[in-house]
Amino acid sequence: MKNIKKYILTCLVLLLANTGIAQSLNEQLVVPLSSPNEPGLLEVGLIKGSITVKGYDGDTVIINSESPEKKVSKKTTNGMTKISGGSVDLRAEERNNKVSIHSNSWKNAINLEIQVPKNFSLKLSCINKGKLYVENVNGEMEVSNINGSIDMLNVSGSVVANTTNGHIKVVFNKVSANTNMAFSSFNKNVDITLPALIKANIKAKTDGGDIYTDFDMDVDSRKPVVEKGDNGGNYKVKIEQWTYGKINGGGPEILMKSFNGDLYIRKK
Repeated sequence: MKNIKKYILTCLVLLLANTGIAQSLNEQLVVPLSSPNEPGLLEVGLIKGSITVKGYDGDTVIINSESPEKKVSKKTTNGMTKISGGSVDLRAEERNNKVSIHSNSWKNAINLEIQVPKNFSLKLSCINKGKLYVENVNGEMEVSNINGSIDMLNVSGSVVANTTNGHIKVVFNKVSANTNMAFSSFNKNVDITLPALIKANIKAKTDGGDIYTDFDMDVDSRKPVVEKGDNGGNYKVKIEQWTYGKINGGGPEILMKSFNGDLYIRKK
């Protein structure tokens, strides 16, 4: 069994003079991969902070961290003056090309800018008003954000994206064949740009917005659905609120939904 490689940046204490100045802390970790020429997986989640991931022509994972500026006051306790602005605990663990990043972002906000080899899958999450940005990556990507946006530019592969109070905007170079995808936002727009020759079945729904596309889409007008009750005597008739359509004859399903935003299905 291969040993787990750990790269730790821990207890980076920001010492400040008692003049109450503000300062930021920047550090870098470089994580080698067990199989540099093979695809990998990056997993990272933050409570406070933003995540940026960019693909590059390299064979290591490069993690740049920034602790946002934090002002340290002249607080005193029993005659002693506070000189520490807190600490940042950042750890990276690599095993068989899977890189996991851990931090104490629940306590101290931290922004991460990460470079990965272009053929890399991602599992990313932010919770407290952070932003998620991905660029030039090819792989299976699962991204989620609570109270923040998701932006992805020139990505390839497949994406499942979910945000509560932020928009989703994704521009694809290529899409994996025979793979379903889903994009969901509660309060903002969902804007997806797809290759012109993609074959897909679209399933879309918005309660407080509209759906737009520049594809020549074959839209399916659904008839009311009749459901029979459990006891055999009652029937229920309902009209589905989903919009169904086929692009270039149809293919894997792409689900898009927003409770209070517009949906855009663009042709690249």
